[in-house]
Amino acid sequence: MGQKLPIGIQNFEKLRREGYLYIDKTSLLYKMVTSGCYYFLSRPRRFGKSLLLSTIEAYFQGKRELFEGLAVAELESDWTEYPILHLDLNTRNYSVKESLEAELNKHLELWESRYGDAFRDRSIEERFTQVIRLAYEKTGRQVVILVDEYDKPLLQAIGNTELQDAYRATLKGFYGALKSMDRCIRFAFLTGVTKFGKVSVFSDLNNLRDLSMLPQYHDICGVTEQELRTNFDVEISEFAEAQNMTIDDAYAALRENYDGYHFCEEKLPGIYNPFSLLNAFANHKIDHYWFETGTPTYLIELLKIHQYNLSRIEKEEVVSDVLNSVDIASTNPLPVIYQSGYLTIKGYDPEFELYQLGFPNKEVKQGFLRFLIPSYTQVDAVGSTFEISRFVRSLREGDIEGFMERLQSFLSACPYELEPEQERHFQSVMFILTALCGYHVQIEEHTNKGRMDMTVQTKDYVYIFEFKFNKSAEEALAQIDEKGYAERFQSDERTLMKIGVNYSTAERNINAWEIKR
Repeated sequence: MGQKLPIGIQNFEKLRREGYLYIDKTSLLYKMVTSGCYYFLSRPRRFGKSLLLSTIEAYFQGKRELFEGLAVAELESDWTEYPILHLDLNTRNYSVKESLEAELNKHLELWESRYGDAFRDRSIEERFTQVIRLAYEKTGRQVVILVDEYDKPLLQAIGNTELQDAYRATLKGFYGALKSMDRCIRFAFLTGVTKFGKVSVFSDLNNLRDLSMLPQYHDICGVTEQELRTNFDVEISEFAEAQNMTIDDAYAALRENYDGYHFCEEKLPGIYNPFSLLNAFANHKIDHYWFETGTPTYLIELLKIHQYNLSRIEKEEVVSDVLNSVDIASTNPLPVIYQSGYLTIKGYDPEFELYQLGFPNKEVKQGFLRFLIPSYTQVDAVGSTFEISRFVRSLREGDIEGFMERLQSFLSACPYELEPEQERHFQSVMFILTALCGYHVQIEEHTNKGRMDMTVQTKDYVYIFEFKFNKSAEEALAQIDEKGYAERFQSDERTLMKIGVNYSTAERNINAWEIKR
């Protein structure tokens, strides 16, 4: 029998008292609490941030018995209990302005009932300041402040400038209390998906140490390869048996689908998504577990607002400032996409201090692109798998005519609101489609004579596509020959097909194509 897997359990005390598996991260916790006071950590959702906060809370509650057998039990000798203010912003929908103040007020009333409510008629930030002071004075011990998903209201308000401004102003004053009450605070830790550093949320709280991209804390959430091999022998064996795989093949399948997160420029081992990994063990199969919990709609809003060309997404290069901070006024959606876990660091160029981004693994890539299909085409999420399978069969069988007819139907005209950006929209749709088909695809591949729009390679066929806008399919086909795009495949034994395609902005769809073997 395998271990009790803590799927969905975010409370450290429940996990320990009821005998669930816990991967020991407490040496990092001890390092943190003994070397500093104010911290921030950004990680994707379902990555263990809430469990980390709950572990810190139990530590500062002095619950030594919960840590027996863990690293911190050998490191800590003074298990002092501190007053704790734990704010969780992940439990409410922030669609209206009053919702944030209501959530903050709920927590303040709880704390005031414990430490005193003499300032209950003041502003929210004043009440928070005084609660910190009163907790310190009443207990004689400095206060521990834990904030889970501090950015949830801001993320839900993306696209709504008025609501963003209101939330920003409220949170700026509220979190500013941490700096003004420094003498009363023992430790403070904030978590979130994103860091809204350029929109003034943290401008009054510039004493936070950001752990998000520090190599020494890269594995404070998630599961490393070493932790996987150390803690899951039985689960790996059961998974392999259920899937009729060898142990090595089971590790490879899990690595392909759930590994690959990198949070710093150092060449350190990748991190597995803990939620997907645990579910794969529980169900004995690979699936899109992370996406089944819901992909945030703010990503769609960002991509629409900024008219982002998806064909660039796997070859983006950015500086650290872009990754470290989200600026809602910016025209670049990459920071939120990266910090939300849909992109990760794939490489780093120290000379120019550039980070190369890409999808961390197969689960994220396929889930992300399938999630986008209804927003870019007339195909709904339910029918997308069937449609993709038809495209795959056409490419596999060399039925390029059928492929193009289906593509024309798949596009079904560019939405009217995207009229000025039809070319970019078309490129994004083509990237989604070809990436989901799973074949070796190159978008805008450079040669010594030009740039091929797209090549697709299957076991038996090589397809070279050239796209024109408001010209003709014949011109597109001629460019393939004029530029010698097929020369690199001259010695290839597979069947080569050249496809010239024209897109009509008047018809908002492909209106002609020519095929040459």
